[in-house]
Amino acid sequence: MTYRLDTLLLMTWLLIVALGTVMITSSALVQGNNYPLRHGIFMILALAGFLFCLTVPLNWWQKMSRLAWVGSVVLCVLVLLIGTDVKGATRRIDLPGFALQASEIAKFLMLIFFAGYLSRFHGRLADEPMIMVRLLLLYGLVAVLLLKEPDFGTVVVLAATLSGMLFLGGVRLRHFLVVIIGGVSVLAMLAVIEPYRFARLVAFLDPWANPDDGGYQLIQALIAFGRGEFFGLGLGEGVQKMFYLPEAHTDFIFAVIAEELGMVGTLSLLGLFVLLILRLLRIARQATHAENWFASYLVYGIALIIGLQAVINMGVSTGALPTKGLTLPFVSYGGNSLIVCCMLIGLAFRAQMETADG
Repeated sequence: MTYRLDTLLLMTWLLIVALGTVMITSSALVQGNNYPLRHGIFMILALAGFLFCLTVPLNWWQKMSRLAWVGSVVLCVLVLLIGTDVKGATRRIDLPGFALQASEIAKFLMLIFFAGYLSRFHGRLADEPMIMVRLLLLYGLVAVLLLKEPDFGTVVVLAATLSGMLFLGGVRLRHFLVVIIGGVSVLAMLAVIEPYRFARLVAFLDPWANPDDGGYQLIQALIAFGRGEFFGLGLGEGVQKMFYLPEAHTDFIFAVIAEELGMVGTLSLLGLFVLLILRLLRIARQATHAENWFASYLVYGIALIIGLQAVINMGVSTGALPTKGLTLPFVSYGGNSLIVCCMLIGLAFRAQMETADG
């Protein structure tokens, strides 16, 4: 049987990846490091991950969904036991030539677990609330381990993704509202009780009150946006990336794009992400019509994770959201993020192949 991939989704994804490669090269070369070379190696690994997910039947992932949760727990425990402490956080396990970031792998595994769990109990969420409670408890254990690293950003993204998948799964509205209110309350409490998170929140509300400390990154990002104006200064001509803007090639690469490509560049990238999410939602809807519930939940989850992470990253760079260490999918420098995001796209294409109309 011959399968046709979603050409528009493929081209959109490749354009975003290509823009990310160009901007990483632009933002990193001035610092005199080997980030572009390392990014090229990550691209090869990401392509291998994409092809692996594209060729493996979804039925295999569905069978492995329970083990995916076990793998997430084991990985999160391992990083706490043998992980490397960097700037007060223990989020990675150093391997020869590569740093394994546990939260990125856990994000992938938990999505597989969510989709497998919800597909097993499809149609029963409305009448059996304990199904939802068990799922929340299983997620909660992983969330606690992630908070120990700490990785608050991943906890937020996974919580929002799970909430969206529960809503799509048909949970009763009153139960859904209880989950949302409870989840938001817990996350708000966690944001306030930790001094460094509270400091980020205060800096986000008024970065100019502490321009040399908590508000420094946001101020430098806003300067980049201001300098870029409509058409930008030109590719490679940005100034903020020259050691003024911390993490210019990772968390704040959107600000570099704004300075060098201007409003035209940022809106174009935003449009590409919107198109990417819309095509993913189309695949998820096809899977729903085909009653392939695992594929449906899985691709809806992929759309939620990529969309939420993009929105949060862009919101942080523009000052619309508090500072949070989340990469811009496919664009920011980071091997773990790039590989996992490309694997998610591979899963989406696999779902499209298995549920394509005629």
